[in-house]
Amino acid sequence: MSYETRLARTSQKEKKLKLFPREHGADLSSVRSSLQEVAPLAHSFIGGYFLKPYLSRFEQAVNVAAQHVLDDISSPDSNVVTVTPTTRPSKPYTLVRGNNVGYTAIMLFSRDPSRIKNIKEAEVGFGAAEIGNKGAVGLRMLYEGDDGSSELTFVATHLAAMEWNLPRRNANWAAIMRGMAFENPEVVVNSYKTSVTPSPTSTPPAEDQPERVRLLADEHDEQHSRLQQQLHNISVYRPTSNLFVAGDLNYRISTTSPPPSAVFPSTDPESENYYPDFFRLDQLTRERNAGRTLHGLSEHEVRFPPTYKYDVLPARPGTQEPELDVPWKFATHRYPGWTDRVLFLDVPSWLKKGNNQDPKLNVRAYDCLPVLRMSDHRPVFLRVDVPLIAPNEMAPPSGLDPDTSKDPRARLPVEIDPEAWERRAAARRKEVMAGWSMYLWSTKEGACILATMFAFGVGVYWLYQLF
Repeated sequence: MSYETRLARTSQKEKKLKLFPREHGADLSSVRSSLQEVAPLAHSFIGGYFLKPYLSRFEQAVNVAAQHVLDDISSPDSNVVTVTPTTRPSKPYTLVRGNNVGYTAIMLFSRDPSRIKNIKEAEVGFGAAEIGNKGAVGLRMLYEGDDGSSELTFVATHLAAMEWNLPRRNANWAAIMRGMAFENPEVVVNSYKTSVTPSPTSTPPAEDQPERVRLLADEHDEQHSRLQQQLHNISVYRPTSNLFVAGDLNYRISTTSPPPSAVFPSTDPESENYYPDFFRLDQLTRERNAGRTLHGLSEHEVRFPPTYKYDVLPARPGTQEPELDVPWKFATHRYPGWTDRVLFLDVPSWLKKGNNQDPKLNVRAYDCLPVLRMSDHRPVFLRVDVPLIAPNEMAPPSGLDPDTSKDPRARLPVEIDPEAWERRAAARRKEVMAGWSMYLWSTKEGACILATMFAFGVGVYWLYQLF
């Protein structure tokens, strides 16, 4: 999943952060990628040096693809002779930030990294013991253009698999809302406690007791509201930020595996089983509309075929060049489904006045890529025009009642877990221990390390016995 951006002006002189399609490739300024199962689990859990070779290949792929687009634009005439430079050209994109939680990674690329400010990270795991074999990782940034700025939040996630795991997928999203904090919530709570001025302890006359109780209750409610607002500001639903969520969300079209006689979607428009007819069974659409997952998020119309699960067939005889059209069929033990999606928070209602000048997200493209030999999923991408709205303009107005608004930027669907960072740190320690255990006992490199340690131990023991 990727987003390509640049700052531009519309004909109405409205500032926008542009996410352009291929034909505007020369104007692309940034790309975000959401990656699942990015590396073997041992390498993913250890991270750092062990994960870098895998992420660097995605960085290389982004730049190779970008260079092809730029070359196509600069040389539209196929008869033009191109002279290859003797020095290696600079990469079109710079990797500004990358982070991962277990298998799941997010990468942020930019043509001009100086425009990206105040990058913050957040992560949450919802595997066994809250480790990150399944989880979510987020980046929050301020994009500064020539004429303004806009805050953007991106979340990459991988929710629970299997058809029957629908309640767990919803619970995974709830874990993201509770635990994905871009600052330590415990610090926010503690700093708030120290800032609250204690009320006087003198005992008022008996006739004033009811009034005092009412005033104390009002004061408590006001203090609690201020604390919740501060926690809201560090959540995934920060009121001043745009939000995009992308990944293998794993929502299916059935809660059971297909029987041998099951009818599968077809990509043939003439077939009575043409795939659009199956989208009405999509779990994500149903659960989102019912308010049980991805609260407040929107999705552009899905017109692409199911993105999972593919069985890649052997290469065609005589094929020597890389295949552009990989032969495939749907796996028979899983219903095909739209598991890979990109969703977003639309412009808040309080910024809309009901005319054609209203800021809006304008989707340029929402589609899937061709089948790849390396995966049983098809990648999905979104290109969209995002209105460039300053954070202070995005904030809900003071007169808005959060109890009546359905927008999660006005009121969080769940409360932030004050111990989210502490719980994540504990899970991270478990990941490192598990990662090293798997690395040492399941890889050739690990076997070499164990053999070296054993030989060293034998040598030390022999020297000890000798002297």
